[in-house]
Amino acid sequence: MRVPRTLEVWKLGTINYLEALKLQEKLVSDRKIHKIPDTLLALQHPPTYTLGKRRTDHNLLIPESDLKRIGAELHYTQRGGDITFHGPHQAILYPIISLRDIGLGARKYVEKLELTMIELSSQYGVKACPGQAGETGVWVGERKIGAIGVRISYGVTSHGLAFNIDPDLNYFKHIVPCGIADKEVTSLRRETDLVLPTEEVIQDQLISCFARLFGYGNLLWKDAASLWSDNAEIK
Repeated sequence: MRVPRTLEVWKLGTINYLEALKLQEKLVSDRKIHKIPDTLLALQHPPTYTLGKRRTDHNLLIPESDLKRIGAELHYTQRGGDITFHGPHQAILYPIISLRDIGLGARKYVEKLELTMIELSSQYGVKACPGQAGETGVWVGERKIGAIGVRISYGVTSHGLAFNIDPDLNYFKHIVPCGIADKEVTSLRRETDLVLPTEEVIQDQLISCFARLFGYGNLLWKDAASLWSDNAEIK
């Protein structure tokens, strides 16, 4: 009988982007030496714009000096993809998993991240699909509901996906989201006629979709309070 694959799920609540980045770097190092199992960070960020390693600053449409005025930060990262926005009322998953151990290549990995958001959307009667050629993320018609930007180092993943539950979409007006001009950004709240449950419930549903699609049968849940005490050296 096959042993169920285990995934640790860390529910971190709202966490500063740089703090989350530092944590990911530590966990990636630990995962490479098999010190920890596959791990999934589930969280939200304060308003934050991030640029990928291509450094497409021209897709930020306001001066950096104006970011403080709108209550946002800007950070440069080593993930793939273009500029994107992270903020409250968005479900973010950062998988720290070994693709070699689960037998996935980079393309299949990204496809499964897309399917994670597509499956969640379908639970609320929203028909989402992957983007056309050159369009990353997940779309509802011509409107983007979920973004993907990943980094893979020696087969271990970091960064991940951001699914729009009900963020302030005005923040997206200050960027060319993911470098794709003339397309709208949308949210689950905007696309469904159903009454939404709490954001925590939706994020748990997103985690369940992820676990099912990636074949994790055994989930070990951890919350922020216990994690920060266990990992005080990361801060």
